[in-house]
Amino acid sequence: MACDSLGRPVRFLIAAGQSHDILAVPALLERHRPAAVFADRVYDANSLRRPGPDRSRGRLPPTRSRKAPIAHDPLVYRLRNRVERCFNKLKHFRCLATRFDTLAHHYLAIVHIAASMLWTR
Repeated sequence: MACDSLGRPVRFLIAAGQSHDILAVPALLERHRPAAVFADRVYDANSLRRPGPDRSRGRLPPTRSRKAPIAHDPLVYRLRNRVERCFNKLKHFRCLATRFDTLAHHYLAIVHIAASMLWTR
């Protein structure tokens, strides 16, 4: 999920349940050009850190297993909680938190309805 600077949901992508979420990040950022990418340290990858015309600058702390530590700003890193708060707001909708729908496109439709309700608040 991608959200804006106010913590409102902007883009969604449902990834396969057995794969890591970092594999879905390039598809999520495909046509979305944010000024910066804020994420948890588990999303530390060189592909997200690479600046360029088609990539935004990643502001991610390095994982502890990285050989060459990369400096990051801990004050800027705290802004990632806006994404976590957005997830928390979506989980207030019971059908999203418990995943009643078995089909991905039905679940994604419910996510879009819940996101539109969050935008109208």
